[in-house]
Amino acid sequence: MAYESCLDAIFTRVSIRRFKPDPISEDVIKLILEAGNSAPSAGNLQARDFIVIRDRDTKLRLAKASLRQMFIAEAPIVIVVCANYPRSMRIYGERGRLYAEQDATAAIENILLAVHMLGLGGVWVGAFDENEVSKILEIPPHARPMAIIPIGHPAEKPERRPRYPIDYLTHWERW
Repeated sequence: MAYESCLDAIFTRVSIRRFKPDPISEDVIKLILEAGNSAPSAGNLQARDFIVIRDRDTKLRLAKASLRQMFIAEAPIVIVVCANYPRSMRIYGERGRLYAEQDATAAIENILLAVHMLGLGGVWVGAFDENEVSKILEIPPHARPMAIIPIGHPAEKPERRPRYPIDYLTHWERW
């Protein structure tokens, strides 16, 4: 059943930080991006943009701008997901800033699930110097990088990390 494979993807996805050097085809990259853009979006405005990086020097600069998380430079591709504020704010005003960030983060999760289901690995990197990343990638001032996602064929098989029991996190009717 379709829901079983969806739940399987959710429950078996892990963060991958070591990659084989094998390339990823442009068709697969486009499929991953389409999955990202299939995520929910406020008003269907799709207030997110994707930057795909294959250039070794650029990946190295991104790794250094990400608290020297050098595994970023080792991935065959890196996708940076950005919130595009005007695309949402033209309809929702100032609240559109939040919606653009939500649109981008929903896309990030879809990308990670698609990567996993395609037999690849990736990780959501949020620790980076936002100004430096924006400078490196020439991101315009009306957009904000939300995550750096290195993607490749896994060179590791980490265990799934433990989660809080759902009863600890769940509140019924009120906090």
